[in-house]
Amino acid sequence: MKPNLESSQEYLSWLENWLENLPPWTLSEPEHSAVLVVDMTNGFCNEGVLSSPRVNAIVPSIVHLLKTAWESGVREIYLLNDTHEPDAVEFGAFPPHCVRGSREAMPVEEIQALSFFTQIKKIEKNSLSSTIETGLLENFKAKPDLTHFVIVGNCTDLCVYQMAMALRLDANARQIHDRSVVVPVDCVATYDTPLEVARTIGAHPHPGDLIHAIFLQHMALNGVEVVDRVDFNS
Repeated sequence: MKPNLESSQEYLSWLENWLENLPPWTLSEPEHSAVLVVDMTNGFCNEGVLSSPRVNAIVPSIVHLLKTAWESGVREIYLLNDTHEPDAVEFGAFPPHCVRGSREAMPVEEIQALSFFTQIKKIEKNSLSSTIETGLLENFKAKPDLTHFVIVGNCTDLCVYQMAMALRLDANARQIHDRSVVVPVDCVATYDTPLEVARTIGAHPHPGDLIHAIFLQHMALNGVEVVDRVDFNS
């Protein structure tokens, strides 16, 4: 079905208002909570062809969340990082990035500098999915006491979306009624490729603000808790 986009303006106004009025979410059960940090690597933040200042801008918010989560007692913290083989099939769709052993594939320095960095669990992935051929879902199945999952990082419409939907659909399929999948807007981002740039380089345009907003709402439509930020019980 060919879409008719002429009627979208009213929806876009609604979407903007929805985003402006999102509530916070309080992490009140640290022993039952996990924080998943998706692709906060040099290759998406500060160097390489896929790096974006928009993604780099959320580093301080994520570091603050990680520090506060650790101080509150959260011990299930995961870094889910692109770690591609040199001949990765994904490079047919995206330029080569985050190749195994490169600086691009390493977490940003601000995360590496965390005092508990060595205690964070690291998961390498060779696709947009953090759950295909990684053992991550199997790990969570073995930890049924984990019921709250906070997902941060990039990109909102790619790897963050895949991670949030995988956890939500896994809970739906296995009748897990008490699982919360939470995406705080202040800790996720996506890149921007304006139309004029896309025309010049022969790529698809990717209006960052619009794509970011639409995928946040799409996650919410599917039962993901999209929130303004994560608060912690004092």
